[in-house]
Order: sequence, then structure tokens, then C-alpha cells
Amino acid sequence: MRLTDSAPPRRTERRRRAAPVLAAVLPALLILPTSVTGSGVALPAIGRETGAPLAALQWVVHGYNLTFAGALLACGSLADLWGRRRVFGGGAALFTVASTMSAAAQDILLLDAARALAGLGAAALLTSGSSLIGETFEGRARSRAFGAVGITTGAGLALGAMAAGAVTDLLGWRAFFLLHAALMALVWCAVPLLPRGGTAGRAARGRRPAGRGDTRDSRPIGVDRAGTATFSGGLLLLMLAAVEGPQRGWGSVGVLGLLAGSVLLLAAFVQVERRVRHPMLDLRLLRNRQFTALCLIPVVASFSFVLLLPLLPNYLLVANGSSSREAGSTMLLMTLPILAAPVAATRLLRRGLTPRSVFGLSLVCLTAGVAWLAAVLEPGVSPGALAAPLITLGFGLGLNFGLVDGAVLDVVAPEAMGAAAGFLNTLRLGSEALAIAAASAALVNLVRNNLDAGLARFPSYDGTSRDLANSVGAGDLSGPLSGLPAAARPDFAAWVTHGLTDAWQTVLRASAVVCAVLSVAIYVLLGGRPAEAGGRADQASQSV
Repeated sequence: MRLTDSAPPRRTERRRRAAPVLAAVLPALLILPTSVTGSGVALPAIGRETGAPLAALQWVVHGYNLTFAGALLACGSLADLWGRRRVFGGGAALFTVASTMSAAAQDILLLDAARALAGLGAAALLTSGSSLIGETFEGRARSRAFGAVGITTGAGLALGAMAAGAVTDLLGWRAFFLLHAALMALVWCAVPLLPRGGTAGRAARGRRPAGRGDTRDSRPIGVDRAGTATFSGGLLLLMLAAVEGPQRGWGSVGVLGLLAGSVLLLAAFVQVERRVRHPMLDLRLLRNRQFTALCLIPVVASFSFVLLLPLLPNYLLVANGSSSREAGSTMLLMTLPILAAPVAATRLLRRGLTPRSVFGLSLVCLTAGVAWLAAVLEPGVSPGALAAPLITLGFGLGLNFGLVDGAVLDVVAPEAMGAAAGFLNTLRLGSEALAIAAASAALVNLVRNNLDAGLARFPSYDGTSRDLANSVGAGDLSGPLSGLPAAARPDFAAWVTHGLTDAWQTVLRASAVVCAVLSVAIYVLLGGRPAEAGGRADQASQSV
């Protein structure tokens, strides 16, 4: 009788808590992807005003991405320890301050530092925001909430670059960062309305709920400083090597030193987490086959959809002679389907498809899309020929946007939601950075190899094949053409674009193979029963 009488108040309480959570978290998750894509669009304007060299200018983007990815797991653990509302509010405040500093910066180094601080705030917002939604909603309501997360994040990803370009053209690049500060300040104002949470609330006071056999009411816990330092440091060194490798050479002493340091720190992290009493990441989570499989889904997206975002426009600029606006418009074929696909995923689930089937469809679309693109890519390719593979890729990504976040939280215990969200998003952003860096390096090397033999045909070109590969990889063919006689330019352009296309086809085929292997492994793991991870493991095995 008591259970029956208490059910309606609990439902009423959940409804009361739901509105503030969505009102705070969804706008934050709209802002974060626009900060990733939009800052790249603003770089030319920043460079013109500050006169910064290219290496320092690129760290406006790299600094944000590195701290964002490197701090995700630590922020997820802190959300479980200190409370999700507290970490979310701290992230919103830090992002607001850092964006204001970015807008006011007169020096490129100060701007780079401010962007790195914004990345820390973004990590806190993403992990705690996902956990807030996970602990506030249950069942179908959770699926709908994470469907809204997918649509919101997709909108930021799809429209962020276009919005940033418009704001930068009309009001300047400083207005772009000021707009972020103003919008995030509004999010911060909603923080007092957020629920404190149960487990997280107790953790926020420095206590962990006692285990079943514990005779004490609670056990004191602290921050896993050694785990945080070794993991964040190892990941930062790995991503730094991925950023610097294409510039300095993968065999250079500096890059090899970064890679060796990363391996040592990550190995130390594993040892620390095995021995520490309250680890930042309970490695037993990785024994859960479904948790591991779900965390690998964003890796497939990184090696299919994500690596195209910064690189494919450069191909269109060179091989098609497209303008920046034309290249951006073509990319909408890939990004706009992200807005509709989460709605389609929700409807498929309502009609009886299992989450495993929806994830399988997503993986098929991502793998088939990148292989399809390799088949149709050629110099002068029309948007119509690109439409089918690009739409397939966008639809494939959109099918798992939000859904995978909710599924991950379903297969872990409530007190581990923050760490689980942090691990998922660490793999997501870390694999994105590594996939883009690896594809960029491969394209430069393949183009250089393709052009080496034929460069002697054009004695009027005074550069090396590496100079030419770097130039076309960055989307610039006009520079190399400017030093050639007019009569030689058509043949030179055709020769370069065919070499570039051959390199692109090789990279896309390799990406398709990686995606296919990972997709098969993921689908098999999703079909197995997870190892006992506490909380809702049995329930999750039935739902997935």
C-alpha cells in the first residue's frame, strides 16, 4: 500500500525537476558544438587582426579541443563526487568567464589560454549535463530526453559554422565569443533551479553511500588525484602528438617523446586505478560488454563522419574550384540530416525496434557512406553526385546522437553515471582528434608520394612536393598556380587534383575498413549479456 501511495508524488516530483534540467542542459549542449566548429571559421579574421603566425593561431582551436577531451573523464568523476549540479554550475561559470576573456584578448597567447579554459568548462558541462538528464528521467522519458539532446547537439554541429561566419562577417570575431558568454551566462542563471540529486548530493558532501555489507552509514571519499593527473596528462600528450605529428614529422624526436610519455602515463593510470580505494574510473566497467560496445560507437563516427568536417571542404576548394561558401553549402548535405535522424530513431524504437537494431542501422549507414563517398569522389564532382553518400553519413550519425548517451547510462550504476559519461565523451572527442590528425597526415604523405614522380614535368614550379602537398591539403591551389606560366596552369591543376583525389580515395577506403571491423565487433558485443556492473545491468541487457 505504501508503495502505491508514494508512486504519484514521485512522478510529480520527477516532472517538476524535468523542466529546469532541460532548460539548462539543452542550451548548453547547443553552445558547445558551435564553439568547436565556429572558432575555426573565425580564425582568418583573428589572424588578420592579431597578425599571429599560423602555428599560434591554430591553438585557438587545438587548445579548446585538447583540454575539452583531456578533462572529460576527470570532470565526470568529479560530478559523481561533488554533485552534478555543482559541477554543471562551475562549468557554466568557467565557460562564461573564458569566453569573455577570449573576446577581450589582445594577444594571441592570451586568446589561446582563454580557449583552453573554455575547454575545461565545456568538459564539466558535457559530463554533468548528461548525468543530470540520466538521473532525472527514466524509461521512455529518458529516451525522449536524449532524443532532444541529439537534435540539439546536431543543430549546433550543423549550423554552428554558418552562424559563426555570419556573426563574424557582420560584427567581428570578438562578437562570436561575446555571444557565447552571454548565452552561457543565461544557462548559469538556471543552475539554482536544478535538482541536487540523491547519490550525487551525498557525494557532494564528501561521503559515499555505504555498501550492502557495511556497518557504517557512509565512507569518506576524496579526489583521485593520481588517476586524474596520469590519465589527463597521458591523453593530452597523445593528442598533442597527433596535432604536432603532421607538422614536425612522426619520426621527430619531439613527437616520439610525446608518444612515449603518453604510453607511460596511461600505463601508470591503469596501475593507479587498480590500487586506489576510490578510482576515478572503475576499470570493472570495461568488463561490461555492452558499456564497452556503446563507447566504441562514437569511434566509428570519428573515422567516417567527423574526419570529413574539416577536411572535405578543402578537397572541394582544390578539386572543384569551389568557393568557401559553395563548399560550406555542400557540407550541409551531410550535417542537416543530423536534425531529422534522432526523431527517426525515436519512432523506430516506438515501433518495436531494439536499440541494438537502431545502432546497427547507424553503423551500416556510417560505414556504407564513407565507402560510397570513396566510389563517387572525383575532380569536378557535382553536389548531386555527393548528395547520396553525404546524406547517408549524416543520417547514420544522427541515428545514434543522444541515443548512445542514454544507453550508456542505462548499463551502469547510478553513482557511476558521471564517470561513464566522461569515459564515453573522452573516447568520442579523443577519437575525433586522432582520426582527423591521422587522416590529415595520411593525405599529405599520399599526395606528396603521388606528386613526386611528375613534378619534373613542371620546371617552372619552384617548390617541393611536400610544399605542394601541404598547400593543397589546406585547400589552397591558387598559391602554387600563381607562380606558373598561364599556359601550364590547366595541366598542373589537373595533375594535382588527380593526385589529391587518389590520396582521398585511399584514405576513405581505409576508413571504411576500420569502420566495418569496429561495427561488427560492436554489434556482437551488444548482443551479449553484460558483466555485472551494479545498478541496472540486468535491465539494460534486456533493453539493448
